[in-house]
Amino acid sequence: MHHGVALGKQESDVRMGRLIASLALALVMMAAVAWAESVSFPHSTLDVVGADGRHHPFSVELASSPAQLSQGLMFRRSLAIDSGMLFDFGSPRQVAMWMKNTLIPLDMLFMDRDGRVIFIEEFAVPGTLQPRGPSDPVRAVLEVAGGTARRLGLKPGDRVEHPLFAH
Repeated sequence: MHHGVALGKQESDVRMGRLIASLALALVMMAAVAWAESVSFPHSTLDVVGADGRHHPFSVELASSPAQLSQGLMFRRSLAIDSGMLFDFGSPRQVAMWMKNTLIPLDMLFMDRDGRVIFIEEFAVPGTLQPRGPSDPVRAVLEVAGGTARRLGLKPGDRVEHPLFAH
């Protein structure tokens, strides 16, 4: 009987440890979501202009501060097909984007200082830490819902019209 009580206590301790670990993880996730919600983004509109001259309008959030650039679209559960986030790096530089804490697949359009698309990463997998981006310097990156580039026929050489690229 004593042996059964010892196993019961050990099992109880294991369960309690799992419960504490689960609660700690939940608190960490709640804190991350609260931090994510505390970062605000200004809104704007832009057009992606294809080689055929067609304009594809998007409503975007702008990320330019260090907190905004680091937050990006993390923890978002959805993204409308006509919306996205425009990351402004201020001046052309080597950029690598990843999908840490990103819950939805994204297409990433990397642009030079004039807004010309120089590289497109399609269907970036949620949660991966694999860096994505071209070897050439970029001024900005537009993230849109996964599949958007293919659906609209977007290609390198297209351009993004936005005040960010007005000289």
